Amino acid sequence: MAHRTLRVGNGAGFWGDNLDAPFLLASAGRLDVLTLEYLAELTLAILSHLRLKDPEAGYVADFPELLERLTPLLKDQGGLRVVTNAGGLNPRSCARRCAEVLTVAGQGAEPLGVVTGDDLLGSIPQWVQENVELPHMETGEPVSTVADRLVSANAYLGAGPIAKALSGGARIVLTGRVADASLTLGPACAHFGWAWDDWTRLAGGSAAGHVIECGAQATGGLWHRWEEIPSLENIGYPIAEIDADGSSVITKPDGTGGLVSAGTVAEQIVYEIDDPACYRTPDVDVDLTSIALTEEGADRVALRGATGRPPSDRLKVAAVYRDGWTASGLLAVVGRGAEAKAHAAGWIVLERVRRAGFKLADSLVECLGAGSVVPGVLGPQAPPFEVMLRVTVRDPNRKAVERFCREFAPLVTSGPSGIAGYATGRPSARPAFGYWPTLVPRHLVEARMEVRPASEWLRRTV
Repeated sequence: MAHRTLRVGNGAGFWGDNLDAPFLLASAGRLDVLTLEYLAELTLAILSHLRLKDPEAGYVADFPELLERLTPLLKDQGGLRVVTNAGGLNPRSCARRCAEVLTVAGQGAEPLGVVTGDDLLGSIPQWVQENVELPHMETGEPVSTVADRLVSANAYLGAGPIAKALSGGARIVLTGRVADASLTLGPACAHFGWAWDDWTRLAGGSAAGHVIECGAQATGGLWHRWEEIPSLENIGYPIAEIDADGSSVITKPDGTGGLVSAGTVAEQIVYEIDDPACYRTPDVDVDLTSIALTEEGADRVALRGATGRPPSDRLKVAAVYRDGWTASGLLAVVGRGAEAKAHAAGWIVLERVRRAGFKLADSLVECLGAGSVVPGVLGPQAPPFEVMLRVTVRDPNRKAVERFCREFAPLVTSGPSGIAGYATGRPSARPAFGYWPTLVPRHLVEARMEVRPASEWLRRTV
């Protein structure tokens, strides 16, 4: 078992995060591992739409572009490795594109690992016939109600195949859907040789991964005292210094903006969890309530005391299905009674669609600036003088949604006074996708891993 502290930095919390952050972090962070967490449920829906249009698409297209910038660092920093779920719904296509980048840079011999097995789309029709229960986690509906409309279904894999790929020599590991914290736990397990039933160490590594998985949120992003954050425009991205016992220190590169404090780290610990005493991952159920946070200097917070238990015998699945068509229109409304005029304008649009013979399945009228973003929480202290009207609709019938798109612009001259902001033109109908979260028996999911020189990924047909 290795004992040297492992430095893992995460340079992306979602697809669309700061483009320069990964390069700057890898340049200044003295890292062993750079992780990049790109996938969210919304991202899976976007990737499924791209894959429908092009079978070779479906991965995070920003990553190969980033890799072009990282190749000099990979050459100069022989110990640096990259682990990312940029493979999305098509890790092999992503690997081929990355292999092209590495080959052009003269690094075609670099070992490139690919983790697959999370894609369950082809298995679900058979499972439906075999009465495997994959109910919606909120409604309890059976997956058979949407099985013929599914465009993606991906299990959240754990750290095991990532650790295996790194132990097999991979400099870059591309995965599909894995649990966010597993991107960090995998390198820790490979480095320290932790046993897969060492629940305390696995919990510690997962806690570190959970803290840094959302990028700059651990270094002051979204902090409630944001006005106290120094140089927020130059915010540094987080680094976890992980020790052999599973404890860690959260920090950031010297000279960068942002703040690592007990407060910023604590806010991230409770972000996107259900039961803090049982934070479920594919690798371990983590008790986050046992963690002690200690500030050990400027921008250095120690995490100690995480405990864990064996994980569930089921894995989370994120599935996306076609759900008709949708469109959203946005207009400014200005003047006395702006809120009332906006709601009236929204009703007028929907009524004109109904009068044209279409009954929309779903519609939502929002008055932004009058409390619609957080309805029922807080309203304006005084009647707003200007608001943004946003009307969104969804329907299985594309013609119904297109009719809505045509009824929005006429408000400019046939609706209440004070309509503005119409220079962007009419909205457009676009495919709508629904989200289907469910659980699948773990034994039905088989994670797979391959490590090959980058140049070989170019020659392989898959």
